[in-house]
Amino acid sequence: MVSDLSILCVYLDSSLRQAVTQINRNQTGIVLITDEDRKLLGTVTDGDVRRAILAGRSLATPVSELLHHKDSMYSEPVTAPIGTERAVLLQLMQERIVRQVPLLDIDGRVAGLVTLDELLPDQGPSLQAVIMAGGFGTRLHPLTEDLPKPMLPIGERPLMELIIEQLHQAGIRRVNIATHYLSEKIVDHFGTGQVFGVELNYVNEDRPLGTAGALGLLDAPNVPLLVINGDILTRVDFRAMLSFHREHRADLTIAVRQYDVQVPYGVIEGDGARVNHVNEKPLLKFLVNAGIYLLEPSVHTYIPKGLHFNMTDLIQCLIAAGRPVVSFPIVEYWLDVGQHADYEQAQEYYDSERVSP
Repeated sequence: MVSDLSILCVYLDSSLRQAVTQINRNQTGIVLITDEDRKLLGTVTDGDVRRAILAGRSLATPVSELLHHKDSMYSEPVTAPIGTERAVLLQLMQERIVRQVPLLDIDGRVAGLVTLDELLPDQGPSLQAVIMAGGFGTRLHPLTEDLPKPMLPIGERPLMELIIEQLHQAGIRRVNIATHYLSEKIVDHFGTGQVFGVELNYVNEDRPLGTAGALGLLDAPNVPLLVINGDILTRVDFRAMLSFHREHRADLTIAVRQYDVQVPYGVIEGDGARVNHVNEKPLLKFLVNAGIYLLEPSVHTYIPKGLHFNMTDLIQCLIAAGRPVVSFPIVEYWLDVGQHADYEQAQEYYDSERVSP
């Protein structure tokens, strides 16, 4: 049971940003909304936050708005009295299709939280990972003249070592690495993966096959694949992404990141020659591809073997076939280390994380 209420609870006027902070701290995928007497008013899950972002809400939105407009199968939180037996809690979670149950004392105040992961430990996600590490990294020359981009050091360790560590922490034990440029540098460093707590399988492209083509060289998977570009530095919660993917019954889930563009001019809106409105220096908001994907095993049949094929091609094929493709908004730290400025920013972030309490 998680009993530290300081990391479990927020108030009605707390922002979504504060809720995300608490979810990251408590690692349970949920925050409990209470009054000052710790009476439970509602809950907000990781998925609730990300759906709110997709609906256009900002991280400054108070959690109270989600309670009033929450799209949930239950109008009230699923709870249990403190001291409820494990078997009863498991049955409750299975019947109500929830992964977390707040525990209340005899006065109805929050006493703690129990999670499915706690009741059924050592059950990592049924998931394999693929790290796309075959690119030339030309925008990072001269740093990448003798070193593939995923092997560039962030602090004292290669960027891809940080990715593999994060996959291991998420419970993923089998990792495929797609290589091409200076592949021996990667193989020599990581070997079998045993030192890093994972089983590594290398897929070498004899020529560049695009951002998805290497997946066609893999054996047909029997579990979902988490695909991540080898130049991504992020704190995204892969377990939360898998839960979101399953909840939406997606064939493919794309991690997306908000990207804002400040137009430096007044934008003219009109009908033909007639001007109806001038929007002065508007801020345009977009959701952009963040280079992280979840693919169901059935998607493998859409990927040609040995041909150049990009992830955007795969996405379009699935959409054309009527297959469900969904967006998973990233609210955690994310950086595409593609240029020199990005690399410097990655170093600064790593240094700040290392000295954080």
